[in-house]
Amino acid sequence: MSEKAPSTVEAMSMMDHLRELRMRLVRCVLAVGVSTLLLLAFYDPLKNLLTLPYRNLCKERPDFDCDGSLFSLGPLDGFSARMRVCLYGGLVLALPVVLWQIWRFIVPALSKKEKSYAVPFIASSVVLFGFGCYLAYWTLDKALEFLISWSGSDVTQAYQVTKYINLVVMMMLAFGIGFLSPVLLVFLQLVSVVTPKTLLRQWRYAVMAIFVSAAVITPSGDPISLLALAIPLTILYLIAIFVGWLLTRRRTS
Repeated sequence: MSEKAPSTVEAMSMMDHLRELRMRLVRCVLAVGVSTLLLLAFYDPLKNLLTLPYRNLCKERPDFDCDGSLFSLGPLDGFSARMRVCLYGGLVLALPVVLWQIWRFIVPALSKKEKSYAVPFIASSVVLFGFGCYLAYWTLDKALEFLISWSGSDVTQAYQVTKYINLVVMMMLAFGIGFLSPVLLVFLQLVSVVTPKTLLRQWRYAVMAIFVSAAVITPSGDPISLLALAIPLTILYLIAIFVGWLLTRRRTS
């Protein structure tokens, strides 16, 4: 009987673990759903904000033969664009809740000292994600200018609303998610998966991986977006090593 007790307790703890995972996922889905419904009421201002770089570019470059208008080529295009913008925007608005639920799920496996990093980790993740989205938005007109200039002369620019929205949203998400990598690196150093010394020793491979990843995840594929993502990530990689060194040094001292 005594030999079976540990397995029974293990099975019960596993069931509790799965129930908690389901609860955390439900809360994340509800947060995203509420945020999406909220943005549906403000879709027009949000759409105007996303199309502002394109409209400004058309005003500044009359030689591009565009007026900043988007076109719907099917009855579902407008609806599809609205749902994509609001759904992805809802995910961004719900990010603090999602990150908090993820942290609460993994926190039992952490030490008391590591648990105290919850608020700094979540706050830095939200700030870095927001900054990544802003950087993608800020470089959008420059990326579009490069892409349009390479389309050749006498080419009229007429963008389908779903394709334009998809490009803008995917670029912002790619930048935002990419900017979360330093937080992950610091976390991995805290839980002793990697050490600052190892990360510093492998910096050449890391920089190469950053540039290759930036080239892959940027939907536009233009060099301006690539450099706008890769250069800050390289700097943040070094900052993450320094922060990890400070935290682990303090922990071991």
